[in-house]
Amino acid sequence: MEAVENRIIDVKNPNALPMFVERFMLTFKETYKMEYTSIIVLCIGTDRSTGDCLGPLVGYKLSSMARWQNIFVYGTLENPVHAKNLHSTLDVIKANHRRPFIIAIDACLGSHERVGCIIVDKGPIVPGAGVNKKLPKVGDMYIIGIVNVGGFAEYLILQNTRLSLVMNMADIISRGMYLSFSKLAEAPVWT
Repeated sequence: MEAVENRIIDVKNPNALPMFVERFMLTFKETYKMEYTSIIVLCIGTDRSTGDCLGPLVGYKLSSMARWQNIFVYGTLENPVHAKNLHSTLDVIKANHRRPFIIAIDACLGSHERVGCIIVDKGPIVPGAGVNKKLPKVGDMYIIGIVNVGGFAEYLILQNTRLSLVMNMADIISRGMYLSFSKLAEAPVWT
């Protein structure tokens, strides 16, 4: 079994971007199968909260980068995917994409030592769990950014999260995904 530490990238590390690319590509290759017909990058969060805007920022940055065939971004600053529209967005994805591979991206709260860390792993996430929302599990793989400390007054904590930290995380995630997809597009077969 792989150590948890191997899935965690600290954005303060000067090698955070290449570490992210390596981790993303490894996880993607372990989980992606050729039976999928499209890749969905589902960026979850709201532009109304500094701590919860990681997903929409990543979506905004990714949608302004190069386009790839069969890779679709849902959740941007202009059209965020959040608790109120997650179900309907999943319905749209299901209606428009026959066998989608979903990469879920979201912000979360965690321990003091993990603030500023990005975790990339396989499997689904449960968006809104940190603020006691009942939302469906989503994703074949996930990327979460620990933006602040959890445990008490979560909504207030999210509102008082440093934008510079969230921007730095969004830069690493979006640039890392761009570089990863560029490398993967050059490979004859992704698995």
